Amino acid sequence: MPAPIGSVQTPWSEVGARLRASGMRWTPQRRLLIRVLKESEGHVTAGELIERCRAMDPETTPSTVYRTLDVLEELGVLRHAHAADGREEYHVMPTTDHGHLHCRSCGKSWEIEAAEAATLVKRLRQSRGFEIDLSHLSVAGLCADCIAAGGAAAS
Repeated sequence: MPAPIGSVQTPWSEVGARLRASGMRWTPQRRLLIRVLKESEGHVTAGELIERCRAMDPETTPSTVYRTLDVLEELGVLRHAHAADGREEYHVMPTTDHGHLHCRSCGKSWEIEAAEAATLVKRLRQSRGFEIDLSHLSVAGLCADCIAAGGAAAS
């Protein structure tokens, strides 16, 4: 279970010790992944992280990256979500929980902050007893620019 957003996150300087405390070794590959993550902003896919690590160390194994990402999410260092196409993305050092809007015409994405989604979250909790994990909310549609351009028919 990932650390709740807003809880105390693990600072970069403590990640190695926290990984060891989780039963993982502090290997050169894991140190490299942490270095790559520290240099990342916003959202990044595991594939992108693997490519960046392999550019510096061709011996990087995807299984090490994925296992480490899972533990880092538990530590609150990152949070995974899903893009409109279903691929998993990671948000590095998230400070707030948020969802995403994706334009299926131009491909742009925007974050939906918790306050913006509050009405939907509240309605679904009341009407269905359903608690939304906002970080997994991804809504695909058409942005205002694409609608105005008539580039894609609204459906």
